[in-house]
Order: sequence, then structure tokens, then C-alpha cells
Amino acid sequence: MRSDADWLLNNSPNLLATVAGDLQCPDISAIWLTHAEVDAAEGPVSIDQLLTTDDQAGLHRQLRAVISDGAEMQNVLVTLLHGSQPSTQGLLTAWRVESAEHGSIAAIAANCNEQLDMTLTELTRLRNEHQQILDAAGEGIYGLDSEGKTTFANAASTRIVGWEHDDVLGQPAHDVHHHSHADGSPYPREDCPIYLALKDGVAKHVEDEVFWHTDGSAVPVEYTSTPILQDGKPAGAVVVFRDISRRKALEQQREADFSQITSLKDQLEAERDYLREEVNVTTNFGDIIGDSPALKRTMAQIEAVATTAANVLVLGDSGVGKEMVARAIHHASDRADKALVKVNCASIPKELFESEFFGHVKGAFTGAHRDRIGRLQLADGGTVFLDEVGEIPMALQGKLLRALQEREFERVGDDETVSVDVRVVAATNRDLTAEVAAGRFREDLFYRLSVFPIEVPPLRERREDIQTLALHFLKGTCSELGREPLSISRQQVELLRSHSWPGNIRELKNVIERAAILSPGKRFRLDLAMPGNAPATIDATPEPTADVDFLTEAEMLQQEKRNLIAALKATDWQIWGDDGAAAQLGIKPSTLTYRMKKFAISKDA
Repeated sequence: MRSDADWLLNNSPNLLATVAGDLQCPDISAIWLTHAEVDAAEGPVSIDQLLTTDDQAGLHRQLRAVISDGAEMQNVLVTLLHGSQPSTQGLLTAWRVESAEHGSIAAIAANCNEQLDMTLTELTRLRNEHQQILDAAGEGIYGLDSEGKTTFANAASTRIVGWEHDDVLGQPAHDVHHHSHADGSPYPREDCPIYLALKDGVAKHVEDEVFWHTDGSAVPVEYTSTPILQDGKPAGAVVVFRDISRRKALEQQREADFSQITSLKDQLEAERDYLREEVNVTTNFGDIIGDSPALKRTMAQIEAVATTAANVLVLGDSGVGKEMVARAIHHASDRADKALVKVNCASIPKELFESEFFGHVKGAFTGAHRDRIGRLQLADGGTVFLDEVGEIPMALQGKLLRALQEREFERVGDDETVSVDVRVVAATNRDLTAEVAAGRFREDLFYRLSVFPIEVPPLRERREDIQTLALHFLKGTCSELGREPLSISRQQVELLRSHSWPGNIRELKNVIERAAILSPGKRFRLDLAMPGNAPATIDATPEPTADVDFLTEAEMLQQEKRNLIAALKATDWQIWGDDGAAAQLGIKPSTLTYRMKKFAISKDA
């Protein structure tokens, strides 16, 4: 019998062997000895000389169980050895046999061929590739079987909660890192959303729980437990989680910031009421454009007075940029780091003037539902710009004068005195001297405001600046419209310079914007936007013709004067009203009055 067994082992084309309880191999097929490069004549050969696995000790236990208990092994993945080096993967099968010489032993057979090796190699490659993908994920990922035990984990899970793979594989995930709430109170397994997904087969998403780190600290997490279904029944789950500690910290900081913001709410609302109209001032902030002699004289005056504490009265036609002059004065002064508060006196209802200037306390009058800070108090330490100062009612001019002289006042409905330090820059297109003579403006307030008068020249006296201003407005308009820049020809510049511009810079800006909107192509169609809709045949060539007629500056001024006198005579020297000269000319009565003074025009002259 022994010779037959030896013959079978020596001549078998398969990898066959027997294993005794000491894990020595009494019988080994010749082909296996050759593959393993082992010489049986040199002494006993152990199983460890023939093959290896990822868990060699586990293999030893399984083989001993085959010998002692008769338990069979089926298709266990092993790696065959060639010499002492791994060579080929195979599937190992073992069963118990009885030997007259050795008693109960295990017979083993290794199934290994080229196709199987390729398949096992591909499976190993895929397994490694899938693990690499899992490890590349930024979120922690656990796989669970149907009993909630961990089947796989990625690198991010170790980074977040500290548990190594060997610590969690085969262990109930809940018992490892989800066993209690953030306050330390028990978290029963039957209430765990991760395990509920294994029971009902419905994904669970949780945004406000903790996992426990290996160092004993609680890690705030957000996780999703998605069941794995086989034949419609849960067979496991995949848990994807992320550390939200930073988000929690940001939320706490946001809550603290919000609390602080809430405490300042009343103060911010008060400032908002007065400064909202300043938000839209996004261009030309204190930047006056131009290089004409008339503008240079104005700029020299601004430079001279800005660093002093003197009150300034800015005079000029409507639309010449009086507010910009006020801003330039403020920003060149030592009060530049404080507020510039604008008060448009022409837009405030008469009954609200006092409240706007000085503020009021809650209940001071009907509609006073809360305390309000006046604009003089808001400008404390800075500058207050009184635009259209000639519109202030006579009844309030005395109180304003006292506040400017004494640097203190009382809010409406309050007997407490408020002290302020403000510099006043006032502006008007009215002839305040005439207003004083007519009894419509207090003389003492006039002298208080006009310590240093600055007259802003109208655009017709700054014709050298028209090209620069037009190009500036055109560039800004094209940018706002999101279109390619347009250019202005020399003849168009001459056309702009030849216009009288009764609306001054404001009118010029409107014309440029309107022309840009009406110019769908690359050609700037100024002809479509000029007042009176000038003919649309303006030549856009860069060089003007030699026969162009033009007027000198003095001739233009004389023409304007004659035009004003003609309008006044046509209306019987009536300035105000719908039938007055101002309405016929399309300008404000205050503007007409200012120009009459400039040209020394009077009915008796």
C-alpha cells in the first residue's frame, strides 16, 4: 500500500500533500517538491515551506481543526512558495484521512493554474485599487455586515476618530465609537440610526451627533448610513461620515457675533437712516476732474480753506458739482477720518426740519416712536454739508444759528443739552444776498455760513474741461453697460464745447450716457442725444474741416445774455411761475436769478 501511495504522490500532476498534527508534511507530491525547491531527503518538510497566507497562524488553526475535528477547508486563498519567495496564488482544500503510520492526518490539495492565478491577481489588484479609492476619500467610510460588525474602513476614518483598521474590523461599530451621546449619556444600540438602516433598509442621515475618538474626546460628526440590499433585504450598510468640528466652532462664533450685532442694532439703525443716501456715491469721491484756469482757481480756494476750521459757502449754478467741492474740502481737512453728513435742505418737509437737524426723543410728537439722533450730532467731530441751504425755513434759521455759535442744542422734546463740534459747508444756487435783502434769509446766519465763499464756475466757463469730462463719463458708462469702449471724434468734442450747457456737468453726464445707450455699434452717436436732437449727419472723422464757423467765449456769453433778456422781455420780466421766464427757458428760477446777477441784468437797466 505504501508503494502505491508513493507512486500516486510522485506521479500526480496535482499539488498534493499530507499534514500531521505538528504541521509537518510526511507525504508531498513530487511536483510540489519541485515547485517549492524543497528536498525531502534533507529532513521533515513543514507546511510553512510550501505555502503562506496573510494569516498564517489562522491557517495553522484551521489545519489542526481538520485533523482533530474532521472539519473540511474549502478554497482558502494561499500563496505558494518557490524556494523561500512567494510565487503563485492558489486555492487550498483540506480534509481528514486516517494513516496507519501517522494516525489522523490532513490531506491537502492546492489548485493552481495560469488562469486561476491571473484571476486571483486581478482580484487582488481590484481589492487594492478599491482600498486606494476609499483611502483617497476625505470622509470617513465604514462597511458593516448584517450584524453591524465592521467589514472595511478607510484612512480618513482613522484620521477622524483614531481607530486603526485592526481595532475595528470584525467589531460592532456602535460599541467602538458610537456608544454614548455628547453629554456621556448611554446611546442604546436599538436607537442607533446606523443599525436602524440595517433593520428597515432605509438610509438614515444625521447631522448633529458625536463619534468617540481613541483619546476619549467627542468628535462632532455628520453621517449617512446607507443599507446594502440583497434580494430586497438589508445585508449590510455603508456609513459615510465627516468631522464637523470646524463648522460647529464657526456656528458658535457666528452666534456670538450675532449677539453683539443685536446689541448694537439701535445705534446702527440710527446711523443707517442718515447715511443710506451716501451708499450710492461710488465714483468721483472727492475727485474733481478738469484742468481749466477757472477750475484751477476753484481748486486753489479749496486747498487754501480745507485745512482751516472756517465755514465755507459754495456757490454756483445747479449741476456744477457743489457737493463734490464739499467732499473735497472734507477729505483734505483734519476731520477726514470723521463723518461727512449731507443734509438736502430742499427735500425735507418744513414740519420735520427741526427733527432732522437736531433729533428728537421718543414721544416728542406724533410718529416719534423712538429716539432719533439729529444730523448735527451725527456729524460731531466731522463736517455737515447743508445743500440748498437757502431752503431752510426762517423759523428754524435762528435755532440753527444758535447751535453753530454755541456748539450745543436740545433735541425736540428733550431738555438735555447736546454738545457738538461740527464744521459747516453750505451750498446754494440762490443769491443769498438778495434773499437777505428780501427778508427770506437771516443776515447773521448768512455771515456765519459765508466765512469763505467759493464760487464753482459753470461748465460754459470750463470749456477746456469738457473733453476730459466727456471721456470720463463715456468710459464709466461703457463699463456699466458691459460694452466695448467708445471714442469721441474731434468734431464731436467741438460740438460739445459749442453747447451752452445750462444744466452744467449733470447735463453733460446725462447726454453722454444717453448717447452711449443710443449707439448700438462701435460709432458713438452723439447726434442722437444732444439737446434739440441735432442732425444725425455729424462727421466722425478725426480732423475738423477748415470752414467751421465758431464763436469766441466773449461772443458766447453775449449771446447767452441776449437770450436771457429776450426771455424776460417776452414774459414781462416775470421770473417765477408756469408762465415765467425760468419755465420758458427750462431752468430753475433760482438759476435764472443767479445768471441775471452774473450778467448784471435788471428791468431798469
